[in-house]
Amino acid sequence: MKHLPLPAFRGAALALLAAALFGVSTPLVQRAGAGVGAFSTAALLYAGAALVGLLTRLPREREARVARADLPRLAAMALFGAGIGPVALAWGLQHTSGTSAALLLTLEALFTAVLARLLYRETMDRRVWLAMLLLLGGGVVLVLDQGRSGPMQFMGLMAVMAATVAWGVDNTLSRGLAERDPGQVVLGKAVLGAATTAAIAVMAAEPSPGVAASLALLVIGATGYGLSLRFYLLAQRAFGAARTGSVFAFAPFIGAALAMSLGERGLSPWMGLGGLLMLAGVVLHLAESHGHEHTHEALVHDHAHTHDDGHHDHHHEVMPVGAHSHEHQHLPLTHDHAHVPDVHHAHAHARAP
Repeated sequence: MKHLPLPAFRGAALALLAAALFGVSTPLVQRAGAGVGAFSTAALLYAGAALVGLLTRLPREREARVARADLPRLAAMALFGAGIGPVALAWGLQHTSGTSAALLLTLEALFTAVLARLLYRETMDRRVWLAMLLLLGGGVVLVLDQGRSGPMQFMGLMAVMAATVAWGVDNTLSRGLAERDPGQVVLGKAVLGAATTAAIAVMAAEPSPGVAASLALLVIGATGYGLSLRFYLLAQRAFGAARTGSVFAFAPFIGAALAMSLGERGLSPWMGLGGLLMLAGVVLHLAESHGHEHTHEALVHDHAHTHDDGHHDHHHEVMPVGAHSHEHQHLPLTHDHAHVPDVHHAHAHARAP
């Protein structure tokens, strides 16, 4: 069967769009959040994201609903992605270089890919493992470079690294909800995260942020966290958690470029070397190709789909136009084509091809 790899192109485009939105948010948060408590910053960012989730929900016939069984996963996503991640980033940005912090966020791709391999058995060949080593090497160079600037700079970068670990866990957990309505997922995660961090901010007696800072952080949260997460979920749906994380690793370079354009001049030769190693890792990961004969087992599930992708040939009395969602059945099928680890290609491999 001839099957064009359109999902991979679509997934890469969505992930790149998510990366651009998140990438520009990092140096902007550093400026807008100056003097604002870390928990207050996180609460405002995800309050903005919640507005996006509320406004982008789709009807039941277009997208599958979030089910009761999804709530524990959604709560864990909120804990790591809307709680620990942004709080650690906000604190780290107040104590280290915005450029180096933005570049270090590339490690999020490393943690996402490794966790996707462990939890979802997504394929990772030698080229991908080499890409991960380059990302790790670049991160080590950045940490060592900032360590020379003093203990507080080093601690700031450690906080940013903790954020990448938290978001790596969040990204991996979100793969299990990528087939649900992304508006619902964004709304649920953002409301839980904003409520939790706002409550902690009050208990910690953080000073109330000013109107200008609050509005700025709300807007940054709507675009860099709300819309970015929506596009990220759609990218995961198209071509899996590890590959989405790999393309998303372009975000830090976008953020670093913006930080320098805004006047930061902290780029050292070591920081440049670390950035180049990380960029090489991203490019190498994107060069991966995967295809072989594989078997689809019988499956019944509910998710948004079309009838022109070679995997959805069930019958409708009146054929819907475009993407639609309902419970449907897949019969067993064996074929050979280039594919990515989306919801229909989560099969096991005896060895990495």
